[in-house]
Amino acid sequence: TLAQALPIMEALDSDHDGELSGSELENAPNALMSLDKNNDRRLTVDEIMPAGPGFGGPGFGGPGGPNAEQRKIVDQFDADKNGWLNAEERKAARQYIKDNPTGGGGGRRGPRGGFGPRGGQQQPGQPGIRVLPSDVTQYPDHDLYDTTVLRTIFFEFENGDWESELSDFHGTDVDVAAKMIVDGREYSNVGLHFRGMSSYMMVPAGLKRSLNVSLDMADKEQNLYGYRTLNLLNGHEDDSQMSTVLYAHLANQYMPAPRANFVRVVINGENWGIYTNAEQFNKDFVARHYGSSKGARWKVRGNPGADGGLRYVGDDVEEYRRRFTIKSKDTESSWRKLIVLCKTLEATPPDQLEEALRPMLDMDEVLWFLALDVALVNNDGYWVRASDYSLYLDGDDKFHLIPSDMNESFHGGMGGPPGRRRGGFAGGRGGFRAEEADERDGPEQRDAGPQDRPDDDAGPDFGGPRGFGGPRGFGGPGGFGGPGGPGFGGPGGGGVTLDPLVGLDNERTPLRSRLLAVPALRARYLQCIKTIASQSLDWQTLGPFVKQNHDLIAEQIKIDTRKLTEYDAFEAATADVNRDASSDAGGRGSISLRGFVDQRHRFLSDYEEK
Repeated sequence: TLAQALPIMEALDSDHDGELSGSELENAPNALMSLDKNNDRRLTVDEIMPAGPGFGGPGFGGPGGPNAEQRKIVDQFDADKNGWLNAEERKAARQYIKDNPTGGGGGRRGPRGGFGPRGGQQQPGQPGIRVLPSDVTQYPDHDLYDTTVLRTIFFEFENGDWESELSDFHGTDVDVAAKMIVDGREYSNVGLHFRGMSSYMMVPAGLKRSLNVSLDMADKEQNLYGYRTLNLLNGHEDDSQMSTVLYAHLANQYMPAPRANFVRVVINGENWGIYTNAEQFNKDFVARHYGSSKGARWKVRGNPGADGGLRYVGDDVEEYRRRFTIKSKDTESSWRKLIVLCKTLEATPPDQLEEALRPMLDMDEVLWFLALDVALVNNDGYWVRASDYSLYLDGDDKFHLIPSDMNESFHGGMGGPPGRRRGGFAGGRGGFRAEEADERDGPEQRDAGPQDRPDDDAGPDFGGPRGFGGPRGFGGPGGFGGPGGPGFGGPGGGGVTLDPLVGLDNERTPLRSRLLAVPALRARYLQCIKTIASQSLDWQTLGPFVKQNHDLIAEQIKIDTRKLTEYDAFEAATADVNRDASSDAGGRGSISLRGFVDQRHRFLSDYEEK
């Protein structure tokens, strides 16, 4: 079981019944301290993770450890050498995985039940209503990310046990082929896999799990309105279901950022409800924003004690390969330019830093990136994790930072009552969680097959906002290990009173600690914060957009039999009511979207640097 697989679960679940009682939650800080073997008041990966080759294997379904590589299966079973597996090839590969569950990944399917507290009755998913392509409205003249329409995406798998098959291949490089129908048009042999870690591992079979769709798996020219990859997210731990859509909506007003909207998904004729459709960071994205796809792209994925914040760690390229995943052609020159950026950040005196960085870093963009990250309280963001963003080096050798995981924004900073969500580890946003990034396929595989396929799962996150500290974790806002340092942990989760100048002494995030130490840059950054507060965190402006999206999806959420949150929690989170963080109404750190927006607007508008 999950509790048996991880020392952290062993420590928390003292009676080993697979549930967390109220007394076990109350004792969590002491239980966690028992894992601190060297008594430094920080938890390291070695202290948390089990000994041995990892925690993959039967029943757990993930790669062998928090940073394990994806298990490579395709080449071994691709008899016709076309770069993907047909039904016969997958059958052989699936049997091989079942016969060989170890080896660093591709475990069996994940836990059938969540790891919830006593009293948090898990409600299994039920079959949804039948839906045919002829039943739905078509939107062929609307962009794929148009937020004013609710498009329906149909998938038809060859096998009725498609969910088990996707689970068996989770953590591998295998996509399962399906026919996709959108706006009356058929797309053959698109590839699907379950993406994510917490949105997969903490969600039982039969409930909604995030999906990745590669339209170009078998046909490199196949696309949907010009897009080759779909990221369909399940809104795990987000009662409003809107965090990603709202963050994308606001961020795009200030800088290049992935877009997002809602779609309905139907699988083998059955309604699977609302998913968030989030844009992929790939060649298409950078070409649309920067006029060319030339250059280098990296994904900075989250992991325990992430250290991908552009800290200088010497001149050895391998040190940076451990922290950054390159998504384009892997060249020595690209890595050397990244090292120069990191070294310039660290070694340049503050009074010379802006001038030194201007030729190699888009200064306006990075200030907006940092401001959005904190103003919208992105609890999976750079400020707290030193990771979870994308990096682009354009053809003119200038770096750009792009927001990535946006699902943990717009949340209050206090805990709410556990057991309100269906499945998963209890206690709201606290407790064990795993990274949502979908880190899949290195450039070699990508060049040989589908372009820019997302990668599979990054490792679990034990620090930061939803780890042991943070808004709904087991400690105070400072997290278990306290702020700063290249070690474990970070500044912890934030809420409506998160200081815009948080983390200025954190060497893991030099874009904050070094850039914002320059008075002129700090002043420009704070002006960005004030602009976001006045123009974006204003319910008169944002409220209508929230209502538009609520009205678009509310009826579908009501009838969704696979959803991860109850309909009343969705209504409470999106209601036009300023529910504050002291409420006991449940999710989002017990704060509605309007409550967050109003309180954050007020705090940032009144903020003065101390």
